Amino acid sequence: MLRQWFARRRQSKPLGERGEDAATRYLKRHRYKILARQRRAGQGELDIIAVDPRDTRGRTIVFVEVKTRSSLAKGHPAEAVHVEKQQKLTELALAYLKQHGLLDYPARFDVISVLWPADDSQPQIEHFQNAFEAIGRGQTFS
Repeated sequence: MLRQWFARRRQSKPLGERGEDAATRYLKRHRYKILARQRRAGQGELDIIAVDPRDTRGRTIVFVEVKTRSSLAKGHPAEAVHVEKQQKLTELALAYLKQHGLLDYPARFDVISVLWPADDSQPQIEHFQNAFEAIGRGQTFS
């Protein structure tokens, strides 16, 4: 009964939101500390902002772009993070780092691909660490 309730609740959310929820759970299972989700900034949104658990000083800020698809018909989800998207994410991340006084912290961009066919109760998740370098103006990332 409880399992059916969770399944109905999960299906009521849009696919992208379910994908971000699944990506957040994945990161938490891998000991990432989640700083923010769906952070709106200017003309865009940062999906997940986290701290890498492998950095013993807890200083590496990770900007995670989540792409969710129900099939591979339009290509792999990660392929949707094209150069223009990377440039936009770079600008948004730089604004976030400035706003929070974190410009001295190392940062990187990860992509999490979520493939969630309609008939599957569990998604397939792939985590691409350091998926791309900061591009565009203001490349202060290390």
